Amino acid sequence: MILESTYKASEITQLVTKQKAFFQTGSTKTSNFRIEQLKKLYKSIVENEDEIKIALKKDLNKSDFESYMTEIGFTLKEISEAIKQIKKWMKPKKVKTPITHIGTKGYIYREPYGVTLIISPWNYPLQLTMAPLIGAIIGGNTAIIKPSELTPNTSIIINKIINENFDKEYIAVVDGGIEESTILLQQKFDFIFFTGSVQVGKIVMEAASKHLTPLILELGGKSPTIVHNDSNIQLAAKRIVWGKFTNAGQTCIAPDYIYVHKSVKMDFIEALKNEIVQFYSNKPLLNNDYTKIISDRHFNRLVGFLNNGEILHGGEFDQLSHKIEPTLISDLSWDSPIMSEEIFGPILPILTYENIDEVIYEINQHPKPLALYVFTESKQIANKVIERVPFGGGCVNDTLYHMANPNLPFGGVGESGSGNYHGEYSFAAFTHEKSVLLQTTKIDLKIRYHTTKNALRFIRKLLK
Repeated sequence: MILESTYKASEITQLVTKQKAFFQTGSTKTSNFRIEQLKKLYKSIVENEDEIKIALKKDLNKSDFESYMTEIGFTLKEISEAIKQIKKWMKPKKVKTPITHIGTKGYIYREPYGVTLIISPWNYPLQLTMAPLIGAIIGGNTAIIKPSELTPNTSIIINKIINENFDKEYIAVVDGGIEESTILLQQKFDFIFFTGSVQVGKIVMEAASKHLTPLILELGGKSPTIVHNDSNIQLAAKRIVWGKFTNAGQTCIAPDYIYVHKSVKMDFIEALKNEIVQFYSNKPLLNNDYTKIISDRHFNRLVGFLNNGEILHGGEFDQLSHKIEPTLISDLSWDSPIMSEEIFGPILPILTYENIDEVIYEINQHPKPLALYVFTESKQIANKVIERVPFGGGCVNDTLYHMANPNLPFGGVGESGSGNYHGEYSFAAFTHEKSVLLQTTKIDLKIRYHTTKNALRFIRKLLK
């Protein structure tokens, strides 16, 4: 099922025009207005919690626990934190005054961009729509949301929440597929926020460049995990299984592959197998709480990867239910097809190493990853990896958890994205830093004028 767009091409253009007019009224700029909108959004999500869970079950077969933890609860916490902090974030920040500017005061004002476009993905269809929307609201913008056509049931709930609480001139939802996305990208927005694949991210960036529209790209890539020989093997296995197979691996920051030290490889693989059974049972395909793969295209792509290397665990799949068992694969090299692109599914390649410098070198031969995870008890090893490998964000001795800390910026680097958000970083993402200098009229620094005697001599002393 694909939801038909409620807007024709000309109506999308009119919608953008109406939002521009509403933004120009200044209504979105007060702290009270922003807080009121956040409270309405929070209340509506709470009231629709059961419907959201049902929709996520239909779209992705997500369990109630996973739906709440990774989608609903995550979003509610983001809203509640923003409500507490927004007035503080909105205050102009005073900066230091150099000696050359005696008598002045400098301030940074955070100014909303205006009309924003949010294009959200299918893997966390509620959270990855609402998180940037929260940023748009706290930044004082209007927003047009384009949810994924691959999760229509969740899109229906998103429509309900938005349409029942906000005027279309302020926040609107445009459903549909590629055609609607193309029409939206032809409009002149003030800011674009895109979450999705590298391939589509390039299309979005090209479209934005035609209007010189600022944007944030939250993409993906092959996020490495390193398990050193001094790591807590059992705990590492547990946290990696949790991070990799949550949402059946359809997470942009999921561990994409593992480099495990040769000396602990066998123990680690056994620990991984045990944890998979603990989490998903001996027959995960029959586990009603195990997430399914979103579409035939993605399912068939992942099944094709099962022909790579040697399957150590799992490997079974069911076409009808779109489920693939949590699978461990070894006997691979970087020439293997599975290592050529982001997996985005429940298949975990395992490579081995003996020297940490070799791992760092190999990772750096490929595009900068969105996330990186290293398991070690050595601060020296952890710091070496952190300092020598560029990546968006990550953890030492854990996976995924950094994303849930609102005080840490979340975003990619290079091919894994540009810009970041969450918490105060969302406020910064959806606003422009406007510099303002307040000058006194009580004194006038004469040496700034070339007509002043010996002005150049004094300027030389000051400007060094």
